[in-house]
Amino acid sequence: MARVISDICVMCGTCEGECPVGAISAGDTQYQIDADACIDCGACEAACPTGAISEAE
Repeated sequence: MARVISDICVMCGTCEGECPVGAISAGDTQYQIDADACIDCGACEAACPTGAISEAE
């Protein structure tokens, strides 16, 4: 299951650099994860300083 980024994202970009498959990109107000490309490794979640990333429900 892919990870998701909530609206507490502060657009710091840390997650984008941690994604080994390039599934994260900047949106208008927050970063977004491409669910089809996400391999659910959790690297982005561990790196996020605000805790904005979690498993999709």
